[in-house]
Amino acid sequence: MLLKSLAIPKKNLTIVKESCTLQEAIEILESSGFRCVPVLDESETIFRGNIYKMHIYRHKANGGDMSLPVTHLIKNSTKFIRLDSSFFKVFFTIKELPYIAIIDKNQHFYGILTHSSLLSMLQQSWSVDIGSYVLTILSGGEKGAISSITKIINKYSNIASIMTLDIREEETLKRTLVTLPSTVSKETLNQIIAALEKKDYSVIEVEDLTVS
Repeated sequence: MLLKSLAIPKKNLTIVKESCTLQEAIEILESSGFRCVPVLDESETIFRGNIYKMHIYRHKANGGDMSLPVTHLIKNSTKFIRLDSSFFKVFFTIKELPYIAIIDKNQHFYGILTHSSLLSMLQQSWSVDIGSYVLTILSGGEKGAISSITKIINKYSNIASIMTLDIREEETLKRTLVTLPSTVSKETLNQIIAALEKKDYSVIEVEDLTVS
């Protein structure tokens, strides 16, 4: 995936250096409005982890020393991806974080990928903005089912995007989500559904993307 096009580069970020105290870090967080920012080394090239506003305030509320270095409360030091990381690596690394740090080929901090950027990419890949209908098609998981489904649909329309769920081997039924382009009419939709069901592929749901 093209992480560079989705990432917020370092130059556009608020960061905290590892030499900062907790007091200095909370002041930076408060002035920025962010609940969490990356912590870098003094050269601002090496990612050390993240510092969260809530952790500093909890430390302060418990009578903690605010002159301690920010590294005292650093989190997520091993949570990062590389510019050439696969989509699955990105998806499963970011799921519990507000953002994920990105490291370049020289092991230097490049920037971050936020949840909103990732979701925007998924929305684009699903063609929600340019689609007409999303069909949820049920099949028996037999070999060649996806090829057969797309061949049937292509007789009537192009396919804007396709996604397969229930990919575990123990699943006997598979759901395939097909987004049709905006040019597909209701009449063509009905023809596609009839053709699929004639071949024993059940269309269990149709989502109309044209309805706001």
